[in-house]
Amino acid sequence: MSRFWTDKIASLDPYVPGEQPQDKKYIKLNTNESPYAPSPKALVAMQEQVSERLRLYPDPNCVTLKTALAKSYQLNTDQVFVGNGSDEVLALAFMGYFAGGKPLAFADITYSFYKVYAGLYSIEPKLIPLDDDFNIVPTDYENLDVSGVVVTNPNAPTGKALPLSDIEAILNANPDVVVLVDEAYVDFGAQSAVTLVNQYPNLLVVQTLSKSRALAGIRVGYALGHSDLIEGLERLKNSFNSYPIDRIALAGATAAVEDETYLKEICDKTIATREQSVKELEALGFSVLPSATNFVFATHPKKNAEQIYLALKEQGILVRFFGSNKPRIGNYLRITIGTDAEMAALATALKALLS
Repeated sequence: MSRFWTDKIASLDPYVPGEQPQDKKYIKLNTNESPYAPSPKALVAMQEQVSERLRLYPDPNCVTLKTALAKSYQLNTDQVFVGNGSDEVLALAFMGYFAGGKPLAFADITYSFYKVYAGLYSIEPKLIPLDDDFNIVPTDYENLDVSGVVVTNPNAPTGKALPLSDIEAILNANPDVVVLVDEAYVDFGAQSAVTLVNQYPNLLVVQTLSKSRALAGIRVGYALGHSDLIEGLERLKNSFNSYPIDRIALAGATAAVEDETYLKEICDKTIATREQSVKELEALGFSVLPSATNFVFATHPKKNAEQIYLALKEQGILVRFFGSNKPRIGNYLRITIGTDAEMAALATALKALLS
C-alpha cells in the first residue's frame, strides 16, 4: 500500500478476472470467450483500418456503429450508446443512475463486478437472494426503496434465464428508477428486453460484442434505451473520455453487427455443443443448471470442485472456480462452451479424474 493512496483506493475490493496464464497453451474454458473466429467481414474491415488513417482520431460519436445497431434492433440512433466494452457502459450507468444515496438492488449471486462498481461509487448494495434453485424471483423486487435495479439475464454465473414477462414485472414494480438489464449472453437462448425499450422509459439494456460476436479482444459494448437515458450516458462519456472506441474496433464492430448470418451460425453451433456437453456431464454424475448462455454451471455431489479444477489445470484445461468460500456456489464450476473437440477433451479428462 502506498502512502499516496487515497482512502477510496485503499477501500476498493477490485474485480478479479478469469485466469489468463502464459506458462503454456491451455484449452481455455474459463472466461466465456467464443471458440470461433470473429465474422470474416469484421476481420477485413479491421485490416483496412491499419493504414495511415490511424494518425487520425476516431469518430467520437461512433455514428456507423450506432446506425448499424439501431437498424438491427429497430430503434433510433439516439437510443444507442457505445462504450469501451460493456464493463465501461455498466460503470457509467452505475455512476449516472445509481449513485444517488439509496441502495442498489441486484441478485446475491450474479456478475461480481456489480459489487466493485458499488464500492467505487459508494453505493450500498441491496442483495436479493436467488431462490433454492438459483432463480431470480420477480416478486422479490417489489416494494423496494432503492436507487435502481440491475438484472442479469441470462444470469451469470448460473446461466439461468428469465422470460420476458418476468423482466416486465420487475419494470412495472419499479417505475421511478432505472432498471438495467445486462444481456451479455442473451444471444445464446434468452429473450431480449430490447423489445420493451419503447414502452418503458426507465429500461436500459446493456449488451456486448465480446461473447456471441467473438470480439472480446476489441472491447466494445453498448446500451439501448430511451433517448433521455442515452443522453445521460453521452454526457458522462464526454466528461470522461470522448474517444472510447478506436478506429479499428469501430470498423470491426460495425461489420460484425451487420453480419447477422454469421452471428446466428456461431450461436447455433455453441448451443448445439452446449446441449451435448450437458448430456456428457450429467452422464458423469454432474448436476448442471439449465443454461441459456455460452457456459454451464455444474457441480458433482461426490467430488470437490476445487480438486477437479486443479487437476484439469494440470492437464492443460482451464475452467472457472470461484472459491470454496463462496456461499452456495463454492462447489460449482463454470465451464465455457468450446469447440466440439475442446469439449470432447474435457469429457475425456473428467472421465479419467472421476474414475
